[in-house]
Formats: sequence, structure tokens, C-alpha cells
Amino acid sequence: MKRIFSSPIFPLLAGACLRMLFVLKFPAGSGDSVIYEQLATNWLKHGKFAMDIAGQPVPVDLRMPGYPAFLALVYALTGRTGESARLAVMLAQVLVDLACCVVIAALAALLVSLCSRQANRQRAFLVGLWLAALCPFTANYAAVPLTEVWATFLTTAALLILVMVAAEVRGEWPEWPRREWIEEKGYWSLVALGGLVVGVGALFRPETPLLLVTTMILLGLWMWWRGETKRFVLSAVLMACACALPLVPWTVRNAITLHEFQPLAPQDTMLPGEVNPKGFMAWERTWLFRVRDCYLVPWKLNDDEIRLGDIPPEAFDTPEERDRVAAVLEQYNEDLTLTREEDAVFAQLARERTARHPLRTYLWIPMRRAVRIWFTPRIELLPVSGHVFPLAYMSEEDPVDQRMTILIFFLNILYVGLGIWGGWKLWKCRRSRGAVVLLVVYIVVRTGFLTTLETPEPRYVLVCFPALIALAAAAFAGTQQGIREAGK
Repeated sequence: MKRIFSSPIFPLLAGACLRMLFVLKFPAGSGDSVIYEQLATNWLKHGKFAMDIAGQPVPVDLRMPGYPAFLALVYALTGRTGESARLAVMLAQVLVDLACCVVIAALAALLVSLCSRQANRQRAFLVGLWLAALCPFTANYAAVPLTEVWATFLTTAALLILVMVAAEVRGEWPEWPRREWIEEKGYWSLVALGGLVVGVGALFRPETPLLLVTTMILLGLWMWWRGETKRFVLSAVLMACACALPLVPWTVRNAITLHEFQPLAPQDTMLPGEVNPKGFMAWERTWLFRVRDCYLVPWKLNDDEIRLGDIPPEAFDTPEERDRVAAVLEQYNEDLTLTREEDAVFAQLARERTARHPLRTYLWIPMRRAVRIWFTPRIELLPVSGHVFPLAYMSEEDPVDQRMTILIFFLNILYVGLGIWGGWKLWKCRRSRGAVVLLVVYIVVRTGFLTTLETPEPRYVLVCFPALIALAAAAFAGTQQGIREAGK
């Protein structure tokens, strides 16, 4: 038994089995999967980053090119495209996700290395590897053609590098291993590498540079306090240039093909000729906070009927508001196409609701979204309804479904709780506080950004789980004596 828990082979095998279970038993897809597959197919067959519109491939910029490039590579190697190539895509994602587990474990080992010589770095690595390998919330996305696996891997790699940079800036880098490696040229290499990895990550998810912005702000505060303003300016410029480098071909392509300056995918991803429903989305942000309502309202837009009865009561402050929405939906449901005039009505409703209750729009709804995306049962890729209440009825009607939902819900709470516990233990050690601040601030910034999106999908917060898992692993690796000694 000791041998099982002391070797990295066994957690990797367990993680591979878990991911293969999802791949073979619970493969999934989504509307975004179809978009990515179409972009990759047209890129491979026609040499165009394009969507099929009216039977013709039309160049677009509605998604970043990283994931379609990965799909196109798999298609080229297998000779298959679209759904027929999904198994090969998923198998490749299993390998990427297992590599991410190793990087998470390395981040956990780094955190305890910063804290204390007495801390067991090997134990931190193994615990981090087990927690990452057996985490079902990240593992199940290996079984769906979406960007989550790659985005999580690249974000974790960037976190590992940027924590090293932060430790050197704050003078927290330990004497073991040899400090000379991180000083002078090693520091600048890490700064450039961190920016470069973030830039590659932005090719998969356009919000990845939030990590770099967070790091720059913290480095600026720390270096200003230490009187190293010039060093910060040089570091920031180098990181920004390194981050921009992978985005240059994409930016040039958009300038030549679409005649626009667009280094990242636009926030409003619309196909040519579609009405941008800004008013409708502004109205949503005054009441929508749970992903269940996304299936009933926004994700039906321009595709299916939206029924007034599916909209929750909190979307209406007065009966007059409800009547106005009902009138617009009656017109929309006739042709299933939102017009500019109908969108303008929603925009006016959004302005009125925000003026009436500004804190609701700018504070309470974002806070409720944040709680939901962190603590909702993560069952969206599983054949589980998620119905728990009423307890007695569901226990009799579908006990397996109810128990699975409750189990996953508390497992999610366990991971978050372990991360908080580990972060608190590391905070008590002064040498690791900079790393803890960087990880926690990034999680907060990322979560705050997600609350501003039109649909609060829980999957978008998965890129924060590597930081959470690394902090959790650190809780099991340090000795209290070592932490006390390092904190003196």
C-alpha cells in the first residue's frame, strides 16, 4: 500500500482510468463543439478559418484559432473529421490532461519549497498528483471537444512559471535548489517564458491574459515597495511582448482577411448578418445567475421558442414589465429571429431595472453568479438530472440520481475547502505569502470576470482548479514545526 502512494505511476494510471471512463461511457458535445469542428474542417480542407454560411465557407473571428488548430492536427493524423474523429480527439485530450496533473503536482511542490526546508516536497508532489488525477470536474472535460483541457493545462504551466517570478521578486526563492539558476539571466528567461505561455493560452481562451495582468499588478506593487521601478517596467514590457508574440499571426490574419484589428476573439461572437443582441444580454444581466435558466432563455435565442413561463419571476419587477416582455416574445416566437426593434425593448428594460436597483445589477447578481459557478453540482456532462428536492420524493423517484448529485456537490465543496485550508497553512509561512497572494488574487479576478459574461457557465471556472488543488496539496506536505520556523 505504501508503494502505491509513493510512486507517481499509480495516480497517473488511476487518472487515466477515470478519464477513459468518461471518454467511453460519458462522451459529450455542445454547440461550441460543432463550431470548433467546423472551423477545423474548413481550415484543413479549404485553408480557411471559416464557418459554413449558405453553403460556402465564410472567414470569421468568432473563436480563437488554438483549439481548431489542435483539432485540424488530429484530423490530419487520423484522416477523419468532425464527429467521426471525436474519439481520437478525446484520447489526445486525456494525455494533455494527465500532463496537466503533473504540472499541478510540480506547482504544489514549489509552494512547499518556498515555505520551508522541513516541508516534504515529494509528498506535496504526490498528493497534488493524486488530487489532480482523481478530480472528476476537470477529468470529465477530456471527454468533450471543448477548450477546457488545453486552457487548464496552459494556465497551470503559466502559474508555475509566474509563481517562480513572484518568489524571486519578493526574495522568497529558497537556497535549494541553487539560487544562481533563478538570478539575473534566469529571471529574465522566466519572465519571457511566462508571458509566452500566457500568449499561447490566449490562442485557446481569449481571457487567459487576465493571469498576466494580475501578475503585472502584483509585481508592480512589490517592486515599487522595494524601489525597483525600472526592473518592473522592463519585466512588464518583456512579458507583454512575449505574450503578444503568439498572437501576431492571428492579428495579421484578421487585418488582411477581415480588415479589422482583432488580436483576440471579440466578446460578441456573431456570424455575419446576425443582430447583436446587446439589449437582450443587458436585460439578462439584471436577473440571470444560474446556468439552468441559460437552457430555457438565452441559449434558445434565434433557434427556438422562448416561453414566458420559463422566465423566473425575479426577471420582472412589475406586472407591466412582464406584459412588455410577453409582447416582445410573442413577436419573436413567430419567426424565431430577434430583430433590432425587439432587442431595443430589452435594452430599455435593462436600463430601467438597473436604474431602479443598481446594486442588484452590479453587486447582488454578480455575487450570486460567483457562488453558483463555484458551488453548483458539476453534472452538466453526466446523465444526471441534478434534482435533489423535494428530498423524500426524489429519494423514492430516482435515488441514484439524487445521491450522485449530492455526492458531486459535496466533493466540490471538499476540493474548495482543502484549497482554503492549504492556502491558510501556507499563509502562516512568510516565505510563501507572495505565491499565495498571486494564486488567490488570480482566482478572485477570474471569478469576477466570469460574472460579467452573458452566461455564467460553471465550466469557465475550471482553470482555477489547478491553483486550488496545488494549495490543497500543500496542506498535507508541510510540518508545523517547519512552518513555524519559516514564519519567524
